Formats: sequence, structure tokens, C-alpha cells
Amino acid sequence: MKSLMSRWLLALTVAAATLVGFPAAAHAAVFTSSSNPILFVHGWNSSASTWNTMVSRFQADGWPSSYLRAFSYNTSQSNATNAQQVSQEVDNLLATTGATKVDIITHSMGALSSRYYLKNLSSTGKVDRWVSLGGPNHGTSSANTCVSTACVEMRVGSTFLSTLNSADETPGAFVYGTWRSPCDGVINPVDSTILSGATNTQTACVFHTNLQNDATIYGQVRAFINP
Repeated sequence: MKSLMSRWLLALTVAAATLVGFPAAAHAAVFTSSSNPILFVHGWNSSASTWNTMVSRFQADGWPSSYLRAFSYNTSQSNATNAQQVSQEVDNLLATTGATKVDIITHSMGALSSRYYLKNLSSTGKVDRWVSLGGPNHGTSSANTCVSTACVEMRVGSTFLSTLNSADETPGAFVYGTWRSPCDGVINPVDSTILSGATNTQTACVFHTNLQNDATIYGQVRAFINP
């Protein structure tokens, strides 16, 4: 009877975990010696704090704090200028950890400066995998009313995006992944995030500013960068 009861309770635990979108072993550490440090790049009019939830989840899954770097930058200046800071942050993270490569996870406009970095500044292979959560990779109509340099670069058909997307949207020996939501509300059209040559994933109905906080998306991103 006791054994039967134990199996019944275990079955309930697994079922409950499945219903809320978490695997039964959601809190097991998955960090290994082959896992890369992660650089987080926020979007327009945001800051490093937007990553607090995702960073805490990676820490719970075994990533050392020294392997998780979120930084703030000036979201008004050109994404090409911010790409220089991305380059510096990658080098600093590699120096701090002694790793040979990093993974980059981005939200919204953070996709653009980091893609510029991958295309134009990272020829030495310092990055393994790159993630875009709701990135305006082909522009968004939401940028039509703003006037800062970076925001204008997010407009559909902007010179910056035309150049960034020319020839090859996913250049180099990097593994690209994008996530888009049908309920994004900021990236219009939502398919703007899709990149040719990337693994492109559509999420459930998640608003733009919650893409980096959603537990299911976190699990998918973690599996993508830590195969």
C-alpha cells in the first residue's frame, strides 16, 4: 500500500508539472563543463534589469554568476555603435571566465546591435549560439513614430536593416535561433523576427515585454544554447 501510494504521489507530481508547462526535473542543474558563458543584450529603452528573471533561472540550473553577464547601454545611439560595446562585453566575459566562446541572448532591439557585431566585428569565432526574442530583424511599424537614431533604424526598410540583411541574414559559423509571439504587440509584423538560416520558433500568446520572463520560452532557449 505504501509503495502504491508513493507511485501515485509521484504520478501526480509529474502530471502537475506537465500541466503548468514545466518538466518534472525543471530545477535540476543542467550546466556542464561544455556550457558557454551567456551575454544578455536588452532592447530599446530598457536596461540590464530586464534579464533578472532569466538570469536567476540560469543560476538555478547551475550556471555560475560569473558566466551570466547582462549590461546596460545607450539605446538612442546607432546599433552599429552599440555593436562596439557588445564586442567589448564579449571579450570581457571571455577573459573573466577563461572560456573560448560565449552565447548571446537578445531581446527586441538587442538583436540588431548583436547581429551587426556577428556580421562585421566577430570574425574570430568568439560566439557559438545567438538568440533573438522578439527581435525587429526586418523592422517594425512601432518605430515609425520615434526619432532617435537606433529607433529609426528599426523601421521597415531602413538603410541599416537593408544593409544588415543583405547577402546573408545569418552569416558566419554561428548557430542562430529566433522566437516570435503571435501576440507580441510591439513587433509588427511579428514575422519580422524570422531570419533565413536560423531555427525560427513561434511561441504561445506572450506579450513582447514578457518574452524574456516566460518559463516555457526559457526552457526552449536553454535547450537551444545548451544542447
